[in-house]
This record gives sequence, C-alpha cells and structure tokens, in this order.
Amino acid sequence: MNNHIKIILRRGLLVLACGGALLPFSAEVSASVVVDKAAETAIRASFKATRPDIVISQVEASGIPGVYLVTMENGPTVHASADGRYFITGDMFEISAAGIESVAEKRLKPLRKELLTQIKREDMIIFSPKGEVKGAIYVFTDVDCGYCRKLHQEVPQLNAMGIEVRYLGYPRAGLGTPTYDKMVSAWCANDRKAALDSLKAGAAVDPKKCTNPIAQEYQLGAQMGVTGTPAIVLEDGSMIPGYKTAAQLGPLVLNK
Repeated sequence: MNNHIKIILRRGLLVLACGGALLPFSAEVSASVVVDKAAETAIRASFKATRPDIVISQVEASGIPGVYLVTMENGPTVHASADGRYFITGDMFEISAAGIESVAEKRLKPLRKELLTQIKREDMIIFSPKGEVKGAIYVFTDVDCGYCRKLHQEVPQLNAMGIEVRYLGYPRAGLGTPTYDKMVSAWCANDRKAALDSLKAGAAVDPKKCTNPIAQEYQLGAQMGVTGTPAIVLEDGSMIPGYKTAAQLGPLVLNK
C-alpha cells in the first residue's frame, strides 16, 4: 500500500495505519440512528486534545449503538466509542438477507458512481475503441507503478473488446513529487496519449506545466477509497483493486 497514514496517539498503544480517505456512510445507513451531539463533541475533543493536527471532517452514526464513524480530512475513516477514548480501524461487515457485505463497499459504491458522473472527459486521458463503445473503466494510475504499466499493455485488447479506458491521475508518492511532475507533463502535453504511452514504457517526456486536474483527481481517489494503483472503478461504482488482464476485466465490464 502507498500513502499510508500513521497516527500514533499518546493515550495507550493505538496505532492506525491506513491509505486513503473514505466518504461518509450513506443516508440509508446513518439516517436510522441519530448522531448524539454530546458524543460528537467528546470524540472531536478527544482527538484534538491528543493530536490537534488531525482535522475531523465528519462524525456519523455507524449503525451500531454507541459506535460512531469518524472521517478525517485527507485521512482514514475509523470507528470510535461515544466518549472518544477508543477507536478501531478496518472494515466492518453486515450480515443481511443479501449475505455478508462489506459496509464500506456498500456505502462507497453508489457514491463512487455519483462522483464519476462529475468528472469531465477533458480531465481524463482516454483510450477509446475504434468502433462502438460497449463499456468503460476508470483507472486511477501512477506512471511509475509497475502493475499500472502492465495494465496499460492490456489497453489495445480492452479497446478491441469495445471497452473505453479512462485514466485519472493518482501519483502514489503524493503531490509535488517527481512522479506528480511527470503526470502533469503528460496531462499538459500536446498529444496526451502519446506522452502517457512514453511514460508507461519508462521513457522520458518533455517537462510541461499547465492548469491540470491531477491534484483534484488525487483527492478524488482518496474519497473513493483508493489506496494503491492501479485502482479500477466500473461505471456502477464497483472498485477492482490491483492489476487484472483484459480477459479478466472484459466479463466484469461487459456483463454489468
């Protein structure tokens, strides 16, 4: 994993390691339990007293009495006790008539789908099929990521299947890094696809700067729960982490 956030609190042996911000619970989950304002105040005060550098963007009901979902700005989402003294990390699962479901994925999937509709085509580097577009994938990519380069080699085959590949920038090392600069150069190039091809092949491109969406897409990836690259998001909001071949991706995209 990359861009890990490590938060070590002085109260006890609490160590948090995670890799990206998550969006709040969906209304379906949180609306059924009203957030206790006293609990929210206690949770915010506890984190502030111990780590004033941590900014809490939202405190919500988790669906479990006495446990609250705490979303940190540019950081992870954790579950905390009502008094703010304890918190835990990791995924929560719900047992329902549909089976066992990841609570995080259940709430993120519709939100990812909504966020995808807000991305402008001109802000992505898009590799389109020559004929009919039968489906599409959104790929958060890093030009220095080995598996991102492997996935890029599958693009011609994906295009042959009628699948459009829409790239978004996600420099794993962060903004203002050499990788970030390379990606800005690609997005600012006169021929963006050719520049991206070159970077994915390990070649250099002419350094360029312009108004670009890389920083916004990096933050968008964090909102969607991206913790590594390549991160593939389908049009329905499902996320497929890691490298997959065209043969593996084809059925997932075209059978939706």
